[in-house]
Amino acid sequence: MGGLEKKKYERGAATNYITRNRARKKLQLSLPDFRRLCILKGIYPHEPKHKKKVNKGSTAPRTFYLLKDIKFLLHEPIVNKFREYKVFVRKLRKAYGKGEWSTVDRLKDNKPSYKLDHIVKERYPTFIDALRDLDDALSMCFLFSTFPRTGKCHVQTIQLCRRLAVEFLNYIIASRSLRKVFLSIKGIYYQAEVLGQPITWITPYAFAHNHPTDVDYRVMATFTEFYTTLLGFVNFRLYQSLNLLYPPKIDGQADVELKPVEGKEYAMDSESYLEKLSALSASLARAVAPAHEEEAEMDEFPVEGETAEQMDAKKKEQEALEKHKKLFEGLRFFLNREVPREPLAFIIRCFGGQVSWDKSLCIGATYDVTDPSITHQIVDRPRVEQQVVGRYYLQPQWVFDSVNAKLCLPVADYFPGVLLPPHLSPFVTEQEGDYIPPEKLKLLAMQRGENPDEESEEEEEEEEDDNEEEEEDESEKEEEMKLKKMEEEMKLKKVEEQKTQSNKVLPVKVTAGKLRLEDKQRLEQEQQSEEKRLAIMMMKKREKYLYKKIMFGKKRKVREANKLAAKRKAHDTAVKEEKKKSKKARRA
Repeated sequence: MGGLEKKKYERGAATNYITRNRARKKLQLSLPDFRRLCILKGIYPHEPKHKKKVNKGSTAPRTFYLLKDIKFLLHEPIVNKFREYKVFVRKLRKAYGKGEWSTVDRLKDNKPSYKLDHIVKERYPTFIDALRDLDDALSMCFLFSTFPRTGKCHVQTIQLCRRLAVEFLNYIIASRSLRKVFLSIKGIYYQAEVLGQPITWITPYAFAHNHPTDVDYRVMATFTEFYTTLLGFVNFRLYQSLNLLYPPKIDGQADVELKPVEGKEYAMDSESYLEKLSALSASLARAVAPAHEEEAEMDEFPVEGETAEQMDAKKKEQEALEKHKKLFEGLRFFLNREVPREPLAFIIRCFGGQVSWDKSLCIGATYDVTDPSITHQIVDRPRVEQQVVGRYYLQPQWVFDSVNAKLCLPVADYFPGVLLPPHLSPFVTEQEGDYIPPEKLKLLAMQRGENPDEESEEEEEEEEDDNEEEEEDESEKEEEMKLKKMEEEMKLKKVEEQKTQSNKVLPVKVTAGKLRLEDKQRLEQEQQSEEKRLAIMMMKKREKYLYKKIMFGKKRKVREANKLAAKRKAHDTAVKEEKKKSKKARRA
């Protein structure tokens, strides 16, 4: 009884995937338009498990997409807009060629445009989903906002990215959501906690930008087009949650303070508003004025399965967070012109501090350098000529390190011209067995409320005493070595004399044995190790392979930690030796 012939590649994995060229032909789009559509809709290529089966027996390198994704794109209204735009470009080119300028103007007025609002709603059904995916959007917008106005990118895109980035920074200041900062080679990493979601982004340093030739700016611009739409939605919702006006407006009283004195104009009327916002020194206007009421204490109800200890731990965490938010409250900072203004102003304002700078530097200065109420002046030069009594002159790293340490660090290590302590990353969490640098240990001790400076002073005193003792010991050792040499020579002489005098056989003696006690702890350890060895022997092959892999990883971790500890020890000893030499040179 004959059945239907089963043909190859007509069922299973081969029918679930489609090549990029076939997908393009199905959608009737050019490669740039297809790529753009996939970026906007969030559809990416897939690597099949059995590539040869999917590729119908061929081993040629091909890009595959899921067939259901391509079918999903068939009904996208933006595809029609792409086609309309193609027709528009063709008509415009023809009108330019014929010199029909009235037709050119008419076509430009009716240029097809599209919105990405429905795609944002489709990709992020809830607001929390949008917040979770905000990291890349923020990083891209902050990058584009620093681009120069060249032909690589549209000026409107750069301006839009700058506006959205400034709005987001103002929200973070208003909500005091910033948690971590880290200065890296790439740029400045920030982490904020927005509605319980950690958001991490990177902002480039304000250096002159050089466009690399190996980067496709069209692809980046497509991503930015989607991200600006997303960030616009998110900013609107975040401002609404804090009862702030959107688009943001500077508070009336603060606006009066920011007005230029003596008729000096800092920017054009069209740009001055954004410049005032980007100064980050003024508070934002609220939709409804907040009524000053006494804060009522919230009732706390235990969650099911939560113990009293867990509740106390949560309460302490919340108190520590509130304290961290008010880190710079009551402090007034002044930024010198050589320090990076925007990141420092942003961080200081996020933690309740007041900040200002020279009026000639940027719009938004609220007080002058001569103000007697200034507590900290941030400088980045070897020394300050004219110093004001009662004011700390510090290097910019103090602000970043204090935020990460969650306390105002001792200022002595950050004075102008002083060699700065290492800038530790707050994103690294050391686990058991990892190498922890001594600076981190000192920081942890300070967070616990201990005073590591006293211990370091005691250690230095002990070191000095040890150095003196070592010098004395060295002189004593030299004398002892001489005496030992003399004794050894005498012994050798005696042995030689004995050998020459007598060739008699040595007498054999029988001595009584000693009772040896068994170490119970050692026996237990031996038994445990034997049981472990037997358990490993009884493992299946796959389990044994996994176990060996885990153990290898652990050993490698320990090796790396030991290596780092040895490096640090060698560095510390080298520094001590240099100090000794310098002391000896001074004495001489």
